Amino acid sequence: MEDVLTELPPPSRFFQEDLDNFATPSPPLSSPSLLFSNPKPDQPLCPSLLIIALSSPSLYIFHHISSKTLIGSLVLPEIPFSGNSTEPSLDDKSCNIYALNDMDNLTLVVLVQCSISAERSNAVAKLLIGDQIIPKRVLIMDSVQSQNFRGKLAPDETYVFKLETSAERKGLDGDVCGGSSLLKGLDYFPSGSVLDGLAAALLARCQMKKIRGTLCVSWPRYGVYVVAMVKSLLQRNVLPGFDLSTIGDAKDKSSRFTSIKNYPFDSDMYT
Repeated sequence: MEDVLTELPPPSRFFQEDLDNFATPSPPLSSPSLLFSNPKPDQPLCPSLLIIALSSPSLYIFHHISSKTLIGSLVLPEIPFSGNSTEPSLDDKSCNIYALNDMDNLTLVVLVQCSISAERSNAVAKLLIGDQIIPKRVLIMDSVQSQNFRGKLAPDETYVFKLETSAERKGLDGDVCGGSSLLKGLDYFPSGSVLDGLAAALLARCQMKKIRGTLCVSWPRYGVYVVAMVKSLLQRNVLPGFDLSTIGDAKDKSSRFTSIKNYPFDSDMYT
């Protein structure tokens, strides 16, 4: 006689998607929002340049720029604040907005230190480039995803590529931003390779709004050499008025780059 307590149950006659129909649906997530330190800022903010840092090298560099002021944050209901430090840290899961202390132009930097799902990318892109922030020019900094790259990426080589909107390629509004490309001389992202996620949504938003936008992607994702290359690119083309020479010499124990400085090349870090 079969033991009903220990025998395995028979297979279900329903498919998994059919069983999901009986489950209580998850409540919809609240929309992301922008929270500024000034309750009544002079809106909309119209920076001459909006930099959105997604890659680890760019996050590291802008985290160590001292001449910046925290002016706001992007709030995502699915990202908890618990575990974040009282002072900004690279280990925090946050999305802070800073103003660089430039007397001539307003430059905003957004440090995206949390993972944003593909389903939320368009909503976040509309917030960062929308009614409250209307930039004249946008620079998005991300990393190459090896699985989406057409070709071979050597782990001990550094690469930087770019993609541009039509307005950036044509040099529109030359009287405001200058007629030349922001990252002049940089190779374009190879044809056939794919970019997705928040970086792609932001560039598409720039294209739709006819904003001069540039997406800069670097490889590998981590490492002292790619940090040096991105820093040189920013110093030469984007922020010539800022001294970035000291960045990279600082020893920040909270940074994932501390171990990379001690071990310049580790193949496990580049996969």
